[in-house]
Amino acid sequence: MFLAFRPGGPLFRSRTDRTCDSHVRGSCRVFCFVYDIRNFLIHNEEVCQLIVTEPARQTILYRERTRQVSESLKSFNVLEFLSRAGIGKAILPFRRGSGIFAQGDTCDSVFYIQEGSVKISLVSEHGKQATLAPLHVGDFVGEECVSTSQPFHSATATALTDCLVLRLSKVEMTRVVRDEPKMSALFIAYLLAKTSRMQADMVDQLFNSSEKRLARTLLLLANFGKEGVTETLVPSISQETLAAMIGCTRPRVNFFLNRFRKLGFIEYDDQIRVKKSLLQVILHE
Repeated sequence: MFLAFRPGGPLFRSRTDRTCDSHVRGSCRVFCFVYDIRNFLIHNEEVCQLIVTEPARQTILYRERTRQVSESLKSFNVLEFLSRAGIGKAILPFRRGSGIFAQGDTCDSVFYIQEGSVKISLVSEHGKQATLAPLHVGDFVGEECVSTSQPFHSATATALTDCLVLRLSKVEMTRVVRDEPKMSALFIAYLLAKTSRMQADMVDQLFNSSEKRLARTLLLLANFGKEGVTETLVPSISQETLAAMIGCTRPRVNFFLNRFRKLGFIEYDDQIRVKKSLLQVILHE
């Protein structure tokens, strides 16, 4: 390949296999044979410029980057990263009813739910409260902090049950999403799934009856149909909270729960156990 050297630049430096250095006295082009072109480019990029084979240089550097990414994919374990404390990470327990963060708090951390369930709610300027969504094991909470345009939390996160969450600082979360492709893929997949769920919630609120909205909410709270879920128990939750989540009154929720129990769709004692037959309420026109 042809190389261009600046005046005074080294043609090669003395190593174990050479007994002297060689420098260029004037601008010149040299045709040379390089045994290990990858290492040559990495160590000589500042002292020479490729004239004829610039596309080849880009290809080789791209392959080197691909190799580094491949090694990173092999070494980084997402589940292990999200299960342990470390630099910029801490595992925190929250009792049922405890606040994880409040609307208006500084947005400086992302939380990953390891155990339990969390509800997201917000309060309007006029003091009206609304429950937006329940979150479960494997969900992120407060992920908006990754955005530089979101300095404060836009909602409140409260533990629905006893919870164990991993707190990741904004700096650490930004770093791992940027540097680790596996983590980036997991986080993007979660955000896309959350967007899809929010659209489904909007359609549910606009077009479905209170009865259907309650049935869908119970199925979501019980993680019904989720891979690896064997229990279909709804976390301990009050009828007032259920009413706030579906946008109706507590007496209506009580009426529908009793109706579901009589029809055999749920078992309702201390906790609500959801049965597959509850799907009939959603599917029935």
